[in-house]
Amino acid sequence: MHPPMFDPLIVAIAAPLAVAVAIALGLPKRWAVRLSYLGFGIPAFMALVAWFHFGDMPKEAHGYAFLSRHSTGLDRLGISLELGLNGISLPLFVLAGLVGFAAGLYAIQSGAERMKTYLLLLLVMLSGLMGMFASVDVFFFYFFHELALIPTFIMVGIWGGRDRTYAAMTMTIYLTLGAMLSLLGLIAIYVKSGAGTFDLLALRDALASRPLGETTQKHIFGLLLFGFGILVSLWPFHSWAPLGYGAAPSSAAMMHAGVLKKFGLYGLLQIALPLLPFGAVHWGHPLALAAGVGNVLVIGFVTMAQRDLKQMVGYSSVMHMGYAFLGIAVGSVMGAGGVVMLMVGHGLSVSLLFLLSTSVYHRTQTFDMEQMGGLAKNAPVLASLFVAATFASIGLPGFANFWGELPIFVSLWGYSHALTVVALTGTVVSAVYGLRATARVFFGPPSEAFGRVSVSHPPTDMTWSERLPALVLVSALLLIGLWPRSLSTGINRALAGATAAVESSR
Repeated sequence: MHPPMFDPLIVAIAAPLAVAVAIALGLPKRWAVRLSYLGFGIPAFMALVAWFHFGDMPKEAHGYAFLSRHSTGLDRLGISLELGLNGISLPLFVLAGLVGFAAGLYAIQSGAERMKTYLLLLLVMLSGLMGMFASVDVFFFYFFHELALIPTFIMVGIWGGRDRTYAAMTMTIYLTLGAMLSLLGLIAIYVKSGAGTFDLLALRDALASRPLGETTQKHIFGLLLFGFGILVSLWPFHSWAPLGYGAAPSSAAMMHAGVLKKFGLYGLLQIALPLLPFGAVHWGHPLALAAGVGNVLVIGFVTMAQRDLKQMVGYSSVMHMGYAFLGIAVGSVMGAGGVVMLMVGHGLSVSLLFLLSTSVYHRTQTFDMEQMGGLAKNAPVLASLFVAATFASIGLPGFANFWGELPIFVSLWGYSHALTVVALTGTVVSAVYGLRATARVFFGPPSEAFGRVSVSHPPTDMTWSERLPALVLVSALLLIGLWPRSLSTGINRALAGATAAVESSR
């Protein structure tokens, strides 16, 4: 297997990293900003190219396209930079490119202090995100996650808002613990498989012919479930997420909540389910179902109690991860496919909500929803985009989130009617806090303090530099919502083998 003459995956990874290196070597600020447009734009363009051509590309083992292997000097250890996309990784690769582009555009116009360092860290983070979903080698899958994670801690600590030091420390402790548990599980697969490689394709072939013992699978899957679960903010290991997102600068929150947090769910679907089907059955039903219900109901009611707009968005992000764990626990193609679609829809919508929440803050100088009101009069475009983002988050038809939640509910109904009713309760909770926030911020009467300020200094609507990244995300939500087959066909094919192993293990 040799790298093709034009490899969109390696270009998507290398472009932002090359711009980050140029900035680090002392590029003047003016050129740093100009090159950053390319650093954020090229991965998005490469992701769209891969999406457009994926259906026509010849598929190799386990439905992968764009496969290439790049020597790292660690081949004797079974480690090589092997890149490729299948029906599961392609949607998330596209998600990373689009959210990274939108977050980069918003960062460039933000006027942040130490702009060069700010952009450098975001570019490194984007390179890690693109590499994470393009990696077929499990070692580099983990490596790129860590590459994207480290800038998050730094950005929260330097550019964060209230309680940024505490938030950065809490995130570091929780996410380091989750990453270490995940690493132990991945190393255990490498050792116990006997394949002598981290190549996921070789691991799948080896364990298909010589499956691990049931006890071994249970232990390794437990490590991965808890490790990945902490990284995904699985209840009750979720407290780092709303705290961190509330303190994080907007672009960092968009990329972490929208993309990086999908690492754990992606790892469970792409690695744990096909390699450890007995472990998935053992842990999935009692633990993943219970934790998923905790995310949906417990965190859902906590979200309803929030009065801080950004904190509300952060808690809602945690809440919707509960649906994903419910879909994984069911272990069917429909349920797991719904999880992939939900990851994409949720990533786009929560990134959009963080962007718009910060735009609201710039016009009101507060995140306290009790101190707002009537903003739609002076900022109708901002109000319209916020309404669209709220509808998408709730899961209304026409948006990508709908095609994530519906298959999960349908597959859950075949497993348990009672759990389906509980899960559906979450949609009511989402509608309550989402629509109430929209009414308070944009259509309710302005607070006394905000009313006085808005008379003397009326708030302005979104500028085009703010609108463009928001429109990128809204357009993607609508495109997938109206044409779900552009992703779902490949997802179903990729998941057929993995879920079949789980179903046969019951």
